[in-house]
Amino acid sequence: MSLATLALFSMVALATIATPGPTVLLAFSNGARLGVKRALPGMFGAVASDCVLVASVAVGLGALLAASEFWFSVVKWAGAAYLAWIGLRMLRSGGMDLSVDAGEPRSGSRRVFMKSFLVAVTNPKGYLFCSALLPQFIDSAMPQAPQYLALGAVFCAIDFAIMFAYALIGARAVSLLRRRALLWMDRTCGAILLALAGSLALYRRGN
Repeated sequence: MSLATLALFSMVALATIATPGPTVLLAFSNGARLGVKRALPGMFGAVASDCVLVASVAVGLGALLAASEFWFSVVKWAGAAYLAWIGLRMLRSGGMDLSVDAGEPRSGSRRVFMKSFLVAVTNPKGYLFCSALLPQFIDSAMPQAPQYLALGAVFCAIDFAIMFAYALIGARAVSLLRRRALLWMDRTCGAILLALAGSLALYRRGN
């Protein structure tokens, strides 16, 4: 795989990831409520889900999901329900930390990790997107595993950088604005996540 191919893939991935989606919104919200350092497990959770998506394409699971109406629907409704649940919790919050118990930081970090991981790994759009995108950058005349590893590493690095930037923006916004801004950030992010859950529930593979 040439550097030119990786550079082109990087530009496409950057344009796609920079558009705020569920995991980016969670990174922003976690940064605002927890601070950047305590938001890191959520970013790692999203990166872990990226690894699952890339691996699924490499072994053909992404294509299977695209072909199977049943499994597509299972993943879609699980993802929509989980997004809606998170969105409702944010809407009902009082601006307090719902993800981490200050007395149990290790357990709280696991919850932050799993929240972002599950949001991403139960989104069928991610599988369909990766199944459509990644093979275009694979040279079938060369060993495919190293190529998928290279594309996956680039994808994960860009995703982490974007989430870190959003978490930093969220943390800075809270420090510069009144504390009450945290309540409205939670409610805004919650409303957007609910809207994304609705769009996911209505999503059809032909869209």
